[in-house]
Amino acid sequence: MTESDNGLRERLVDAGVALLAADGLQALTLREIARRTGVSHGAPRRHFPTHLELLSAIARRGFDDLAGRVRATPAHEPAGPRAQVAALARTYLEFALDNPGMYELMFRHDLLESGHLGLRERSLPLFGVLVGLVGAARPEADARRVAGALWANLHGIAQLWRWRSLQLALGDEDFGPLLETVLVAHLGAAQSGR
Repeated sequence: MTESDNGLRERLVDAGVALLAADGLQALTLREIARRTGVSHGAPRRHFPTHLELLSAIARRGFDDLAGRVRATPAHEPAGPRAQVAALARTYLEFALDNPGMYELMFRHDLLESGHLGLRERSLPLFGVLVGLVGAARPEADARRVAGALWANLHGIAQLWRWRSLQLALGDEDFGPLLETVLVAHLGAAQSGR
């Protein structure tokens, strides 16, 4: 692939990321991405033979962004693994609420080819971080199952919060108290040193 080919590939992904942020998942068509990139509607097919491959490349950007945010999440070593899970959960929810279109795409494995472009290699380590922290917080539990249940709970909070359903039901404008309730349900009450 030449430098210009690589540049066009990146521009197509950039246009898809911007389109996703502005107009949501339903707007992500090859034709619209090509239009926004200023190329013919057939040009994306040279780099992404299928729509699925282009969506996967766009989702990869989202996983890279989320991974960067996870790495930047402050470690709360003195407070222990539960505090780290809380910080990670807050980072996840903030990402979901700041990037609703990307968040929706990233977890739509019915739309993505998860083995393509290393998506599994980007998403599974993020889940592994959560599993490790849950295992440290609850060594007696099946950490993968508890982490899966916690992730499902966080995903539900993100969706319902974005739709403003939880604010209406709970009367809260900050998801912090609900997040603490979820952590208690999955990890137990916060204790000093934990």
